[in-house]
Amino acid sequence: MDTVSRLLWQAVTDKEALFAGQHWDAVVVISDRFELRDYPELRQLLQHGSSIDNRIGSEPTLLLAPGLAGGRLITAPTGDLANDYEDVRRFAEAAQAGIGMAVRAGATSPLLIVDEPSDQMRYGRASEVALMGAGHELYRPFDAPQLDVTVGVLGLEDDRRANALEYGRIAARDLCGGDPEQMSPPAFAQYCVDLFEGSAVKVSVVDDRAALDRDYPLLSGVARASYGVARHEPRVVRLEYVGDGAISRNWMLAGKGVTFDTGGADLKVGGAMAGMSRDKGGAAATAGLMATLAQLQPKGVRVIAELGLVRNSIGREAIVPDEIITGHAGKKVRIGNTDAEGRLVLADLLSHLRADAEQYDDSILFSLATLTGHVVRSYGPYSAVVENSVARAQAIGGELQAISEMWGEPFELSRLRREDFAQVAARSPSEDLLSSNNGASVNISRGHQFPMAFLLQAAGLDQHQLGSDKPLAYLHLDIAGSAVEKRDPLYGKPTAVPMATLLAKLLDH
Repeated sequence: MDTVSRLLWQAVTDKEALFAGQHWDAVVVISDRFELRDYPELRQLLQHGSSIDNRIGSEPTLLLAPGLAGGRLITAPTGDLANDYEDVRRFAEAAQAGIGMAVRAGATSPLLIVDEPSDQMRYGRASEVALMGAGHELYRPFDAPQLDVTVGVLGLEDDRRANALEYGRIAARDLCGGDPEQMSPPAFAQYCVDLFEGSAVKVSVVDDRAALDRDYPLLSGVARASYGVARHEPRVVRLEYVGDGAISRNWMLAGKGVTFDTGGADLKVGGAMAGMSRDKGGAAATAGLMATLAQLQPKGVRVIAELGLVRNSIGREAIVPDEIITGHAGKKVRIGNTDAEGRLVLADLLSHLRADAEQYDDSILFSLATLTGHVVRSYGPYSAVVENSVARAQAIGGELQAISEMWGEPFELSRLRREDFAQVAARSPSEDLLSSNNGASVNISRGHQFPMAFLLQAAGLDQHQLGSDKPLAYLHLDIAGSAVEKRDPLYGKPTAVPMATLLAKLLDH
């Protein structure tokens, strides 16, 4: 499989690029009112065009413009941005529409202009979010014919970060969107090995069954029915990036990578298995973030990630409800529902990452997962962040939510409660924890919050609360509703959420 392409965006600072005879073959303008004070030539064209076409300013349109680059002027309106409940995603949506129209018209090197509004509180990252929307429109799966398109961005002074982010987002979409065979656990792991070859990210892969059974027993239990089918057998991929200079940020990330989720012995029925090859969005976004770091090579940060790659197969070797498995952290876990497999995978990963976090000051742990149907029922196409007590005391979840709004990846902030711990409390002296009750999460009270209570305890993070000798901040990100575009959650393009938010938190805040 070819590695991802690198350059999509090219910074353009000279306004002469707008005109015929230049390199570019279309001009795409994203704006709310198209006043365009800095571009009088464009304003004049639009005023003339709007006198004969009422669509201009209300829907995407293409105007013949012989004096402009490529003879094409495409307007992509954001709509009214003054409404109190609008947000920066309007720029992503407008960019998708505008770039899509340009490509369908035959452009291969469109020039993009983002007319940023004055409201910087909501729209301060409008240009970057517009590029993310354009990148989403231009993305094609790795097994489909690719577009050969480079977008010039007028006014963008430095395209390095934008390209690095899109590079990682392309990788994340490839990994999340690949079908159950294309991105089976071994294939997903190999993609990562190829992606990071020769980069600043160190890669190691655990593929030995004895090592997986010993060091990742809950994860290996989920994968037990897949053993014996070589192309489906589990992998753990560990990725490590350490920037130059004094380290001021230490992050550890666990990514859920269930490459196909049958539900196991609690078999999904009624067509509910469709789309279950996308149950690896957390691992995909984590790998994508590491790919962006490999491109940027920021100083002063250490990021360690573990990706748990399993196929939750059905078969005579499958784990079953009532079974008790002792996890890596030493907790005896009674299986309540084999379709609640993601938390088992994450618990072992987090237990390993906890040991890493204990070595460094001010470590922050994250888990990323398409974990529950309940978060979709609760919040629709939005991600949820749930904090432990340490992260809450530091207001990390609230900060992450604010950043997510700026970058067009909005989170909802959920809170862990004492009732969540009661849901996973032992039911007999034989176990320490119950993984889940036997219902579907979508029908369970607090179905996306209480898995955090399980993860804290099953990973040993309950020993690192506020009053402990080594408090550790931990945030769980449930992206089940946001990992794939909302118009087609089963087969649509993966979104690479929450890569931009995490990158901004790591590098800018």
